[in-house]
Amino acid sequence: MNFTEELLHELEKNSSIENTIPMENYMKNNFKFLGIKTESRRTILKNVLLKHYTEVQENYRKLALELYASKFREVHQCAIDLVLRFIKKDFKREDKFFLESLLIQNSWWDSVDTIAKYGIGGYLKVFPDEKFSLIEKFSNSDNMWLNRTAIIFQLGFKKETDFELLKAECLKNSNSNEFFIQKAMGWALRDYGATNPQAVLQFVNENNFKPLTVKEALRKIT
Repeated sequence: MNFTEELLHELEKNSSIENTIPMENYMKNNFKFLGIKTESRRTILKNVLLKHYTEVQENYRKLALELYASKFREVHQCAIDLVLRFIKKDFKREDKFFLESLLIQNSWWDSVDTIAKYGIGGYLKVFPDEKFSLIEKFSNSDNMWLNRTAIIFQLGFKKETDFELLKAECLKNSNSNEFFIQKAMGWALRDYGATNPQAVLQFVNENNFKPLTVKEALRKIT
């Protein structure tokens, strides 16, 4: 068996009907689950990867897209784990298209947030000249998950955060009624607030954000 075949075989072999329903309910029934918890899933992936390391290292982008064709969320999560393991030392300029394809397929907060922070965030640290064009594209998209990515991709940037860009994204979305956008703005502001609390407090107080955004942004400041 090749990597994909063996991984799918091992995941299915370790499926648990008992865990399936609560996991699907937690994700609002947007995806089918095999019922494999995170620690077990990562152990399975690690063991299969060790047997097919060279194959995966040389083809992880292609393999991730193959895995994304599955209906099971654990398989999507394995794909993301693979990508982030290898791409952090292997970013290529054209990866902006690859990462976007992952963001808009099988989209939900768990996949989008991880890819936004470690994928897009990591990519833009390597290719900072791509930042404004890529984030403008995401920000102006009709895809809400790309909009969310434009807001949260700087999570963990600390002093390297482009606060002017973050403020612009928050102001642009300040009237949004979308839960995931309001939450994203609050989260991104709270994250930067750990580095510059006064700047975040002043920005929030001077603008008319929705209650959820304000609550999330100031949770650790006031």
